[in-house]
Amino acid sequence: MAIQTSKLSDPAVRAFVAAVNAHDRDAFLDLLTPDATMSDDGSDRDLDDWIDREIFTSNGHMDVDTESDGGRALVAQYRNDTWGEMRTAWRFTITPDGHISRFETGQA
Repeated sequence: MAIQTSKLSDPAVRAFVAAVNAHDRDAFLDLLTPDATMSDDGSDRDLDDWIDREIFTSNGHMDVDTESDGGRALVAQYRNDTWGEMRTAWRFTITPDGHISRFETGQA
C-alpha cells in the first residue's frame, strides 16, 4: 500500500514527490540547491537533462511504498511514458535550510 504524499516525513522529500506527481518543474527546481547533483543507477547524470527526460516530458509519477532514514530514503513504484513502471530506490541529501543538494535513484 502506497504512503500518501502528504504523510511523508521529510518536508523537502514530500515537496519533491508532490512536484514530480504534479509535473510542476518550477516547484521541483525551487526545492534544489543551485549546485544540486544527482545520480541514476550509480552514475552521475546531468540534472536538467535527466529531469526533463525522466520526469517532465515523460509524465513521471512516484507512488512511495516505504520510507526510512527520517524520510530521506524511499522505495517507490516509479513510472513514466518511456520506461513504464519499475521499483526504484531514492536517497536525498538535504541542506540545513531544507533544500535538496543531491538525490540518487536507481532500480530497487
